[in-house]
Amino acid sequence: MKKGTLLIVEDHKNVLKALVQLLEPEFGSVFSLTNPNLIPGQIAENSIDVVLLDMNFSGGLNRGDEGIHWLHKILEHDKDIVVVMITAYGDVELAVKAMKMGATDFILKPWDNEKLLATMTSAYKLRQSRLEIKTLRNKQIHLNRDIEKQYDILIGSSPAMLGVYKTIQKVASTQTNVLLLGENGTGKELIAREIHKQSRRANEIFVSVDMGSLSESLFESEIFGHVKGAFTDAKEDRAGRFEIASGGTLFLDEIGNLSVAMQAKLLAVLQNHTITRLGSNIPVDIDIRLICATNKDLKMLISENLFREDLYYRINTIEIVIPPLRDRGEDTLQLADYFLRRYCEKYDRSPLKLSGKSIDILMKYKWPGNIRELKHTIEKAVILSDSNVLKPEDILFSQLKTPSIPEQKQMALQDIEKHAIKNALENNRGNIARAAKELGLSRQTVYNKIVKYKL
Repeated sequence: MKKGTLLIVEDHKNVLKALVQLLEPEFGSVFSLTNPNLIPGQIAENSIDVVLLDMNFSGGLNRGDEGIHWLHKILEHDKDIVVVMITAYGDVELAVKAMKMGATDFILKPWDNEKLLATMTSAYKLRQSRLEIKTLRNKQIHLNRDIEKQYDILIGSSPAMLGVYKTIQKVASTQTNVLLLGENGTGKELIAREIHKQSRRANEIFVSVDMGSLSESLFESEIFGHVKGAFTDAKEDRAGRFEIASGGTLFLDEIGNLSVAMQAKLLAVLQNHTITRLGSNIPVDIDIRLICATNKDLKMLISENLFREDLYYRINTIEIVIPPLRDRGEDTLQLADYFLRRYCEKYDRSPLKLSGKSIDILMKYKWPGNIRELKHTIEKAVILSDSNVLKPEDILFSQLKTPSIPEQKQMALQDIEKHAIKNALENNRGNIARAAKELGLSRQTVYNKIVKYKL
């Protein structure tokens, strides 16, 4: 029990001294107050597990229910703090009332030392159980959201991918940090999930964070969490992604998009293995396996002072380069067959197959959007095809490629703009932030265009 933190609130100094002497050896930290008005500041500054609270004080409220007043204030701040009341024999009825309002137990004065120690031991164990349940609840919420998504599987037997698989097998069982490099759409998150599945943390949680979608104002709250009242909309305590992932694997995608200021905060956490929630000054230990990914050239960003060199070496113990689809040969057809089966099942279509000419087209195309583009291309073909064989006219490639000169003459400038924005939104499943990134525009500009063209 020595890791627990106890706050004793008792206005009689001799009684307070006796309680501190008895309980100090049993707790990691013991704080004491004679003035209950200092309770809010004490629990705000320290991570209090258990409060031993007197029911009556000589000053302040004098109706005999001072303890209930402060019990309410404590639980209002943190409903998981365990509060034990201490009172004289004549106030037993009031103590029972306090238990109905949220107190865990009560101790009678004069107390029996063994009974008091047993009560406080039970109180701390209850606190630990509450925190564990809270942590599990946070993880369950994240897992439920994760389950709702459908993730693809790793497919491919090309030499380029066999090399990736071999590296995964070597690094998965270690605790080392991994940096995944590759173009957009190459499946970096699938590789990260595979590393997690083959690791010693496979039975723990995998948490994925798209760093590119986080604004600087939301970064600390989302990554490190916040406490109630930290900002206007902080209605309750919330764990950040580091806390949720503790014990498991944390995947930070698009890490090259972080500002230098956010990089510094991230580096401090990785060095200290602790986080501090926004609005709090209490450090929380974290234990994560870190995997990062980016499509940017981090070395170039370092030379331009846009990425911290010390953070680069912190996240890049092992580097895995994911090959683009155009370098994976027959993997393209294996993936196409997989997506065909998947979308025929999703859209309740009879089995489809590719014609010979369609296969030639798929193999010759350079796939600038990689697997993500192939996936969307096959999905569109399954939806629009009228036969059981996909023909070349059913294969509609991404229209991100630049139109030819004759096509440009036939299209008004606004049509080209509208077309590009619509296509970017489709490629990114309606995610405006990602669509804006793909187009090289600001999020607000893309939003204004969506409104303008009624997309």
